Amino acid sequence: MIKIAVLGYGTIGSGVAEVLDTNREIITERTGQEIAIKYILDLRDFPGDLHEDIIVHDFSVIAEDPEVRIVVEAMGGVEPAYTFARTALLAGKHFVTSNKALIADKGAELMAVAKEKNVSCLFGASVGGGIPIIRPINTCLTADIIEEISGILNGTTNYMLTKMSEEGSEFDDVLKDAQQRGYAEADPTADIEGFDACRKIAILTSLASGRRVDFQDIHTEGITKITATDIKYAKALGRSIKLLGSSYKKDDSYLVMVAPYMVESTHPLYNVNGVFNAIFVKGNMLGDAMFYGSGAGKLPTASAVVADIIDIAKNPDRHITLEWSAEKLELTDFREYVSRYFVRACTDQKAVEAAFGSVEYVRIADVDDELAFITPQMDGFAYENALSELSGVRQSIRIK
Repeated sequence: MIKIAVLGYGTIGSGVAEVLDTNREIITERTGQEIAIKYILDLRDFPGDLHEDIIVHDFSVIAEDPEVRIVVEAMGGVEPAYTFARTALLAGKHFVTSNKALIADKGAELMAVAKEKNVSCLFGASVGGGIPIIRPINTCLTADIIEEISGILNGTTNYMLTKMSEEGSEFDDVLKDAQQRGYAEADPTADIEGFDACRKIAILTSLASGRRVDFQDIHTEGITKITATDIKYAKALGRSIKLLGSSYKKDDSYLVMVAPYMVESTHPLYNVNGVFNAIFVKGNMLGDAMFYGSGAGKLPTASAVVADIIDIAKNPDRHITLEWSAEKLELTDFREYVSRYFVRACTDQKAVEAAFGSVEYVRIADVDDELAFITPQMDGFAYENALSELSGVRQSIRIK
């Protein structure tokens, strides 16, 4: 029997317990031994709950119990999760988490401690919820040089952009709807400003490169400036607007950013709608592949957490290697990315062509007080210079 402790009995923690309870027989069969929860750490009591007798309030009970082989963190945030994680690893316990903030900030350090202590630190649910993306990058794609990762990594923003597209609604209205449905937090900043997606693409790029990516170095734009008018233009162009976390291999580094894109209808990410996530991966040998599914939610995320627990239970006496060194990867300037851009501006045709040269104009009904156009292919440096020569700019979106 493998005994584990779960830190936090909220949405994900209770989901882990539910998955282990519901699928106990098949998990035992696949693992070769039973996985049992010995402790659940939480500040609260849960009278009447199936697991009320194993609730504890002091982490030291878990850290000092030699029977606990795996510590599963489901609290969120960097602290006290980091302190608990490090303490558990130093005590020779395996560690599993779904906490993207923790892994984006402290992942390389925790994995170094895990290697030193010959235990594992796994975080398959930290990106994409129930989508299996961490494990394929770490195992299935190790023969490839990963040339691109582009993903819809946040279900909240994807739901909002989908609803704006389907209903022609404005940003503020769909945000209220997402909050009422429980898809967006009372403070939605991490989602709508792109910070959540930023941490996730940092984790994926760290695994792809084998070096530490500082999420604070990643250029990040959110969706707060996207309007119903932008959606109308996208439809007229046969495109959809998606918030993407993207990473492109550039020589010995990666160019990484989070930003809204107008995605063409032939791209695999075009039809990913609602709260679903999808991650497009391009390998130099594999070519194109896409991973699609529920990017969040209690049971999909808990299922991915339990998959990591099972992986450790099958390998209890060894360190499962993840290629992610403490050496920092110096990212390529995001402005080296070459793209076309969609621009809306209150200006005249002469000024547009003086700044950008030959462009493709876009016109839609009911909008006659501006010029909308698509630029030629250009890098970000040239684009910024050209845009600075244009007055009355209302919108600017990259095209993919």
